[in-house]
Amino acid sequence: MTTAVRVAAHAKVNLFLRILARESSGFHQIETAFALLELADELDVRRIETGVQLKVTGGQDLGPPDENLAVRAARAVLEATGNRFGVSIGLTKRIPVRAGLGGGSSDAAAALHAVNALAGNAVPRHELLHFASKLGADVAFFASGAPLAVAWGRGERLFRIPAPPVMPAALAVPAISVATPDAYKWWDDQNASPSARGPVALDPEAFTTWGSIGRLGGNDFEQPVFGHHPELRSLYERVAATGPVWVRMSGSGSAIAAVYKKESERDDAVQRLGSKNQELIATATRAAAAPGPGLL
Repeated sequence: MTTAVRVAAHAKVNLFLRILARESSGFHQIETAFALLELADELDVRRIETGVQLKVTGGQDLGPPDENLAVRAARAVLEATGNRFGVSIGLTKRIPVRAGLGGGSSDAAAALHAVNALAGNAVPRHELLHFASKLGADVAFFASGAPLAVAWGRGERLFRIPAPPVMPAALAVPAISVATPDAYKWWDDQNASPSARGPVALDPEAFTTWGSIGRLGGNDFEQPVFGHHPELRSLYERVAATGPVWVRMSGSGSAIAAVYKKESERDDAVQRLGSKNQELIATATRAAAAPGPGLL
């Protein structure tokens, strides 16, 4: 019987993001593409008698444990398998929170797979993905294991496509954070009567190089978020001036992500930007599927 597993929970960036419509429910229809980064949290999940325990290391405030997505994900699998045991989750945080990098959603997806592994994979894959979509739109992408996927609807409908070659990447994460509901509200304020957005034909060839990905379009959150946080616009412009082949604010912010041709170019960019007003993280893109749970 497997009693403990360890699993990586990778960060993501949005290659582009279009807000298509606002539903009467208040949710928004979007079109985007998610891509994984090497940067990852780590979950050490172990069987205990009952309940769900969470211990976080890494110095980030994640709020009440009961509201944590990884805890909610673990409970969903435990309930589906009859609560035959409980789990303790040791979560090592490396992905900055409230930065548009999907850390909480990735932790939830990792918890789903880890707890299911401890339950002997009793929950079929399609049900696990259903749990993921109920937890949050981004969770479905992380749970799928795909390194790159086009997403639409609220972000939970996915089409997996091959990822472009692995490239060096850098993240510039300012001290300010942006809550996704605030970003949507700011977009709504600027688009009180949003015009209909026509369909866009996405050619798979457009995802084969980072240069072509850069021509797919921008991030509709950038204008309203930069309007409320001019320092983010300044940071974006400073990162863009370092010569990346692709640069974008990820999700609703506040992280600015950039991809470079060579590690030396990325490292020079990190040195030029400095860490006075932001955290700089050197990482890389991923072309392989996210790894499954590993036995401890």
